Amino acid sequence: MLFEAAGLSKRFGDQVVLEDITLSVQEGQLAGIMGPNGAGKTTCFNVLTGRFKPDRGRVTFAGEDITGLAPREIAKKGISRSFQIMNLFNDDSALDNVLVATPHVRRQGFNAWRDLGADSAAQDLAAAVLARVGLKGKERTPAKSLSYGERRALEIGVALAAEPRMLFLDEPTAGLGAEGTARLADLVASLKRDLTIVIIEHDMQFLFRLADTLSVIHWGQVIARGTPAELRHNEWVQRSNLGALAA
Repeated sequence: MLFEAAGLSKRFGDQVVLEDITLSVQEGQLAGIMGPNGAGKTTCFNVLTGRFKPDRGRVTFAGEDITGLAPREIAKKGISRSFQIMNLFNDDSALDNVLVATPHVRRQGFNAWRDLGADSAAQDLAAAVLARVGLKGKERTPAKSLSYGERRALEIGVALAAEPRMLFLDEPTAGLGAEGTARLADLVASLKRDLTIVIIEHDMQFLFRLADTLSVIHWGQVIARGTPAELRHNEWVQRSNLGALAA
């Protein structure tokens, strides 16, 4: 198993937000995490990727315990993530946004980014990442001048620039219309060939189309897990209307 979380619990003050969360993801899988608003999905995501430390439980990646490591340290292990609220350098070009996320800059610090401006190999690699996410020809365009859907694609490109083994996506369809969501689904499907991916998502059709496995979180607990076909007929999913949303 490439990624495992066992017995994760998290509270904020007196409020228990996660209780005994257990998840596992095999290499090459696309795993989805879904549930109603306020279910604890985002907190779970933040615990899995190091933004929050769990009060109890353990997270392992490629057999190594990464519980409680800072996001930067987790990224060095080979895990990248995107955010529901995009984190881009708006005044910089799409190419520069990708360059700053490359392993060289991560190792050497932000000042190394300036040296990459004259590094044709690094620029070629960044351009290849942009082409992969559908932004060929937009290399010199400032991030703030891209469309919303293009900015979503750029953020995924920034995550890919770190050359991860595993990619976490937080609400990637947020703010996208039907056309943008369809393009994003095609992009994620193409990434799935080379990466292990975990997605938190409110768009159930998007998840049910792409995921190999799904976990349903409610009131901070995993209450159901299985394939999309299995969960489509799950009693709780049907009662909660998530099944209808995924039809």
